[in-house]
Amino acid sequence: MQKPDENPDHCFLQSAAQGDKQAFGILYERYLTEIYRYVFFKVGDQQTAEDITEETFIKTWQSLSRIYQGDGKIDNFRAWLYRIAKNLVVDFYRKNHTESFVQPSEPAKLKSIEETAIEQEQSNRILCALQKMKPDFQQIIILRLINDLSHKEIAAILGLNEGHSRILLYRALKNLKELL
Repeated sequence: MQKPDENPDHCFLQSAAQGDKQAFGILYERYLTEIYRYVFFKVGDQQTAEDITEETFIKTWQSLSRIYQGDGKIDNFRAWLYRIAKNLVVDFYRKNHTESFVQPSEPAKLKSIEETAIEQEQSNRILCALQKMKPDFQQIIILRLINDLSHKEIAAILGLNEGHSRILLYRALKNLKELL
């Protein structure tokens, strides 16, 4: 467990919970890109990813004051954000009755236009292989390899212990290797 002075978000969280929009804006800027990237790789559609990311931050803003008023606190804001985003992605799929991962309409957009055709092909192969994996495997690969989260953070997001998170990643990578 982090002590408040070890948590870079602690001061901003307290201020945001008291209604400080600038403090929340700092947290928003800090985590926007990685939350969007996580959601995008889960839903595969830019507009849907933007909508879910926006909803993640709205729910976060709305929940902060309730949590801190109830004498609670958030030990790991980053993990809490990911958990909210994960739940919204699950809700999205429940509502739309689709598979847990869809093919992006334009997978080449994952790379800039200046990227080479070889890099695009490799990205598309990885994306296609990722689609064939179980949702748990997809999620842990996205969290660890794309968003570069630690095993401790992944465990907090997924509600697992750290050792199980490592085992799950190992199995997911083995599965990805077989698919490639």
